[in-house]
Amino acid sequence: MITAIFIGYYYVDKIEGNLFFDNVYVNFSTIILIVIAVSILINFLAEQLIRDLRAIHLKIKTQTKYLEEALEASEKDADNKAVYIANMSHEIRTPLTAVMGMINMLKDTELDVDQRVQLEIAEYSSEHLMQLVNMIIDNSKVEKGEVALNIAAMDLKSDLTKLFKVFEYQAWDKRLEFEFKFLPDKDYKFLLLGDITRIQQVLINLINNAIKFTNSGKISITVDQTVAHNDEQIVTFYVKDTGVGMRRDELERIFNAFNYGKSFTTQHYRGAGIGLGIANQLVKMMGGELKIETKENEGSIFYFSLQLKKTLNLKVEEIVPKNLLLNKFDNKFNILVAEDNQMNQKVIKFLLEQQGAECTFAKNGLEAVKLFDVLDFDMVFMDIYMPEMTGYEATKLIKESKRYAENKTPIIAVSASAFEEDIANAKLVGIDDFLAKPIEVQKLKDLLIKYTPKKMPE
Repeated sequence: MITAIFIGYYYVDKIEGNLFFDNVYVNFSTIILIVIAVSILINFLAEQLIRDLRAIHLKIKTQTKYLEEALEASEKDADNKAVYIANMSHEIRTPLTAVMGMINMLKDTELDVDQRVQLEIAEYSSEHLMQLVNMIIDNSKVEKGEVALNIAAMDLKSDLTKLFKVFEYQAWDKRLEFEFKFLPDKDYKFLLLGDITRIQQVLINLINNAIKFTNSGKISITVDQTVAHNDEQIVTFYVKDTGVGMRRDELERIFNAFNYGKSFTTQHYRGAGIGLGIANQLVKMMGGELKIETKENEGSIFYFSLQLKKTLNLKVEEIVPKNLLLNKFDNKFNILVAEDNQMNQKVIKFLLEQQGAECTFAKNGLEAVKLFDVLDFDMVFMDIYMPEMTGYEATKLIKESKRYAENKTPIIAVSASAFEEDIANAKLVGIDDFLAKPIEVQKLKDLLIKYTPKKMPE
């Protein structure tokens, strides 16, 4: 509209011979051309920007897809690794439990002093191997953040002495001195509340580390329980070695790895094994902090403190009447044992017959279900992982049977893979209790007493 009016005035002015509008027209035309050129440039840049944005979006989309695929592949690899570790753990634990069971059987025979010493070494060595197998599984769980604390009453001196004995023989193999002590040197009347499994796992990592990087000298372990306030106990654990130690810069890098959650390997740091990061994570989970004091070529001290609560209950040995812990029951009772490994069958048979039981064996879950349907049993010991049918599946079928509905026969899971998820899965299918291999005689007795009260003598 404005342009049309302007053109009208321009031609009138042209007819009259006036040059004013002629000059204005030239200027106006120039402005219009500039505006058009700018508009074209803006449109071109906008289109180019849109194309660039689309290209960037496509690149981001492609990269995102690549990362998602890489993440999925990584998670799959991690899952495969976890499955592989679990399977290998089970394959190792199965024959190892048989070895440990046979060792327990030999302990009840007549042996001379030298034979008992040799048997003790075999026992501690097999226990150490079992701890290493368990530690591999636990360490992989810690790395994935899948570990939860299991707080229960514990007697540190009793629970840790056996652990330290295992490492005593390992240290002797390297001709190292090994000592452990508890402060104060007296028995406590009260138990402490804590996760003994995680405490042991930390100490296993630290002591393994100390022995590995010490070629001569001494390993010293101290558990200090001297600091207490009301119902709380401060317990400090020290692991000292005379090994290669670390330089200041190596120590600083280790602390940085701790602070930022980075991993490190023995190739990067002398005197620090890969289990150190795992130990640090577990200590943090329990509310403590792992500290290190070290000097190159002189050794290191690793220590941490935990604030634990005392229990109100006295030690188990002081509250359980002695006449309840019997070696035999007056009346025979029949136990169905589902176990696919023949060597483990012999071990379980020996242990149960010592307690006065009669055993009937099933080599898999399916056979156990069939036997349960036709025979009367006072208790069922169910291995978890068997061919044909797992212990979980067999338990479900047994609990659905008419015979179970009438008798409510206790079902005890017996497995070498006594991990938290196995125990949780056992509870889900209705298994009454869990007994880990290798079977400890006292725990076996406790279960028999717990689930066969009517068989108890007066």
